[in-house]
Amino acid sequence: MIKKSPNRGKKEPETTSTILPDTEIKEQPEEQFTRFGDNSFPIVGIGSSAGGLEALESFLQHVPEQSGIAFIIVQHLDPTHKGIMVELLQRATTMKVTQIRDRMVIEPNHVYVIPPNKDMSLLHRTLHLMTPVAQRGFRLPIDFFFRSLADDLQDRSIGVILSGMGSDGTLGLRAIKEKAGAVFVQSPESAKFDGMPRSAIEADLADIVAPVEDLPDRIMAYIRHTPLITRTNLVLESKAQSSLQKIFILLRSQTGQDFSLYKKSTVYRRIERRMSLHQIDRIATYVRFLQENSQEIELLFKELLIGVTSFFRDPVVWEQLKKDIFPALLASRPEGGVFRAWVAGCSTGEEAYSLAIIFREAVAEAKLDHNFTMQIFATDLDKDAIDKARAGVYPSNITADVSPDRLRRFFMQNEQGFRISKEIREMVVFAPQNVIMDPPFTKIDIVVCRNLLIYLTQELQKKILPLFHYSLNPCGLLFLGTSETIGSHTDLFALIDVKTRIYRRLEPALGVKPIEFPSAFAALTPDATTAVKLEKTVGNIQNIAEQILLREYTPAAVLVTNKGDILFISGRTGKYLEPAMGKANWNIFAMAREGLHYELSGGFQRAVRMQQVVTLKNIKVRTNGSSEHVEVIIQPLAEPEVIQGMTMIIFRAVSSEKVGQEAEKMKRKSVTGHPSGSVPTVAEIQHLREELQYTREEMQTSQEELKSANEELQSTNEELQSTNEELTTSKEEMQSMNEELQTVNHELQSKVTDLSRINNDMKNLLDSTDIATLFLDDQLNVRRFTSKTSKIFNLISGDAGRPITDITSELQYPELVDDAREVLRTLVFKEKLIPANNERWYMMRIMPYRTLDNRIDGVVITFTDVTAASKVEIELREKQAELEKRILDLEKELDQARRN
Repeated sequence: MIKKSPNRGKKEPETTSTILPDTEIKEQPEEQFTRFGDNSFPIVGIGSSAGGLEALESFLQHVPEQSGIAFIIVQHLDPTHKGIMVELLQRATTMKVTQIRDRMVIEPNHVYVIPPNKDMSLLHRTLHLMTPVAQRGFRLPIDFFFRSLADDLQDRSIGVILSGMGSDGTLGLRAIKEKAGAVFVQSPESAKFDGMPRSAIEADLADIVAPVEDLPDRIMAYIRHTPLITRTNLVLESKAQSSLQKIFILLRSQTGQDFSLYKKSTVYRRIERRMSLHQIDRIATYVRFLQENSQEIELLFKELLIGVTSFFRDPVVWEQLKKDIFPALLASRPEGGVFRAWVAGCSTGEEAYSLAIIFREAVAEAKLDHNFTMQIFATDLDKDAIDKARAGVYPSNITADVSPDRLRRFFMQNEQGFRISKEIREMVVFAPQNVIMDPPFTKIDIVVCRNLLIYLTQELQKKILPLFHYSLNPCGLLFLGTSETIGSHTDLFALIDVKTRIYRRLEPALGVKPIEFPSAFAALTPDATTAVKLEKTVGNIQNIAEQILLREYTPAAVLVTNKGDILFISGRTGKYLEPAMGKANWNIFAMAREGLHYELSGGFQRAVRMQQVVTLKNIKVRTNGSSEHVEVIIQPLAEPEVIQGMTMIIFRAVSSEKVGQEAEKMKRKSVTGHPSGSVPTVAEIQHLREELQYTREEMQTSQEELKSANEELQSTNEELQSTNEELTTSKEEMQSMNEELQTVNHELQSKVTDLSRINNDMKNLLDSTDIATLFLDDQLNVRRFTSKTSKIFNLISGDAGRPITDITSELQYPELVDDAREVLRTLVFKEKLIPANNERWYMMRIMPYRTLDNRIDGVVITFTDVTAASKVEIELREKQAELEKRILDLEKELDQARRN
C-alpha cells in the first residue's frame, strides 16, 4: 500500500508546481511498475546536499515497498569520512538500501547510495564509479550523474532535487529536460536548505514543485501515465491529428508563434509529457484542458522551447574553431576590422558568450598588431531566455564546463554565481527573434545555429538554409550542431570538417532558385526576391572590379585617428612612409619619410583644428637615394558615423613639368603680390621645427610615463584579481566542506538520538529487574551503577571514576576487590552469598565486562537481595534440627521401651 502523506486531505501550501490548483488528479489503482520503455523499470535519480538526510528519510517513508522503481541517491559527502548513510536510510524504508559498488547492476525496489569521494555514471542501467578529477570544493557529483542519467535513459530519465546548498544539479536537470525527461523539486519552503531547489526553479526546469512527502506519489502518478512504448515512427489517427492542430492554434493565438512546422514526433513527445504530469490519458482531453487553463498554454510553450545549452558544449568543436578557423579568418583581414556573427537560437546566451571568449583567445594567441573585434547578434524565440542572457549571470556550477583560467579572465564571481565580464558582454547584442518569421541579419561573417534545425521539418530546413546563405558574406562560415547537416544545399555551402559541422559559403550560379524570405518581407514579390538575388550576385562582381581598380589606379592613402595612428592603408604608400626604427610604431608622423615629416605634421594639425581640407603642394620627398615631389591632401571625416573624427591623408605624385609650372607661378606671385618681409626666413622655419620637435618629444615622454603608470595599475589589478580568486576558491571549498559537515552532523545527531534511546531502554531494563548492578573498569574504578546499588554502597552520581576501594558499603565482604581482580585475571565468574550489616543477605555475582569487539574492559557486579529467602532457609533449618532432635528422642524412647 502507498503510505499516505500526513497532509493528505488537507489543503496543500501554495507552491510553484506546474500542476495547476484546479487540476483534477485521478486516483489510480496501486500497481508495481515492471515495464518502463524497453521492458525495463523506472530509475529515479535523487540529488541532495546539506540537510538532505531528513528530506531523504521523509521521501523514502512515503515510497511503497513494491513500487517497482529503483532510486539512486547522490549527496555531497566528506571524502575522508566513513558515512553511515545506508544504515540511517534503511530505517526509513523497507526497500533494500545499498552503497554503490563499481559496475553494480540496478534492480527495482532498491535504494542505491553513492559512496564518498566518487563520481558516478550510468551506462545501460549499470552504475560505474569514477575518481573525481576536480579538486575538493569544485566537485559537482549531482550534475555529473544527472547528465549520465539523461544520456542513458533519454526521455525516461527522472531527476529529483531535495534540500541542499548551492546550485549543483541544475545543469544536470537541464540535460534531463533536453531529453524530454521529468524533473521533480522539493518546495523551498519545506527544505532545510533551499539553495538547490531554488536554483532549479529559477532556471525554469521544475515540472513539479511540492513538499518532499508528496513527491513519491507525484512521481508514481507520472510514471503510471507515461506511454510504455516509445514512438519512433509517429502515425496519428485523424482525431489525434485534429487535436494536435487545435493545440497549434491555441499556441499561436496566445503566444503568436506557429509550431505546425516543427517535427511532429518532437512536439507530440513534449505534449505527452505534459499530459503525463497532469495524469491525462487522451489528447482531446488535454485540448479541453488547454482551453480552460491559459497558464498551461504558457507552460507548454516553454516546454516546446526548452533551451538546452551550456558553455563550450562539444569542446572539440570549440577547440577547432580556436585553433584553425579563427586564425584563418584573422589572416584574411591583415588590416584588422570588425567581424559580425549571428547566433540563432541562443537560449540563455552560453553559446554566444562562448563564441566571444573563443574569439578573444584566438586574437590573443595570434598576437596581431591590428585591432580585431567581433559583434555578435544573439537571438532566440524565448523572451525570458533572452532576459537571462542579457543579465549574463550564471550559477556557480558552470565550473563543470568552464576552466578556472577562463573563469578568472572572463567572469566575475558574485553571490548569485558568476557574471560575464564587461569585455565579453559588450561584444554580444541579444534580441528576441523568430528565425522562421522575422527577417535575417545581413553581412554576417559567421552564423551559429546549433541544435535548432533538428527540431524543424525538412521543408522548413530547406527555407532556412538559403536565408543563412543570404546573410553570410562571401566565404562566410556556417556553424551547425553535430547532428545537423545542410541536406541538399551542397551548391550553397562546402563542408570544412565533417565532425564539427562547419561549412563555408559558396557563390551560387546565377540561375539559382529564388530565396523564400520570411513573412515579414511580404512586400517582396517573387520577382522582387529574384531581383534581390541577382542584384547581390552582380554586386559581388562589381565589388571585385572596384577592388581591382582601387588597387591599380587610385592614389595611395591612409586613414588615421586624430592622433595620427594608422587604421587603414590603401594603395602603395611605401614611397612616402616607412617603418620607424626600434619598437613597432604605427603612427604616421613616425613613419613619414624625410622631407614629408614636418610639413605633414603642420598641415595635419591645421586640418584637425579647423576641420577643413588642407592641401600641401610640391613637397619634396626623398626615396631610396632619389627624390620625388608629392601633393598631400589632408581631409577630416565627419560622416558616416562609424569613421567620424578620423582623417584621410591622400598622396598624389606630381610630374616634373607641373612642378616647374607651380614654381613659376609662385615666383611671379611673390614678386607682384607679396612684400619680401611676408616670406618666413629659413631661421624662423628651423626654429619652429625645433619647437615642434621638442613639443613632440615631451608629449611622447608623457605618453610613455602614462603607459608605464597604466601597466603598474594593470599589474596591481591582476594581483588583486589573483587574491580575489584565491579567496573565491577558499570560499567555495569552505562551502563544500560546510555541506559535508552538515551531512556528517546530521548523521551524528541521528546516532546520538539512537544512543539516548538505548540508554533510556537500558536504564529502564535495569531498574525493572530490581537488581543492584555495579560496573567497574579494568582498574576497578566506578563506571556506572543502578539506583538500587546506592542502598548497598554509599554512592552518589559524582562518584563515577573513583576507585571502589574508596567507597564504603554495608557488606561484610572484605574480599570484594581480590575476587574482582581474580575474575579479571581468570575470566571466570564468581558467585557468593554475602551478609550485610543490616541483617540482610545478598547473592553476589562477579562477571567480566566484554565489549562488542570481544575485549575485556572491566567487571560487572550484581547483587540480588536474598534476605527473605535466607530467613526462610534459617527457619527451615531450625525446624529441621528440631524435628531431627525430636526423632532422636523418639528413637531413644522406643529403644528404651524394647529393652523393658
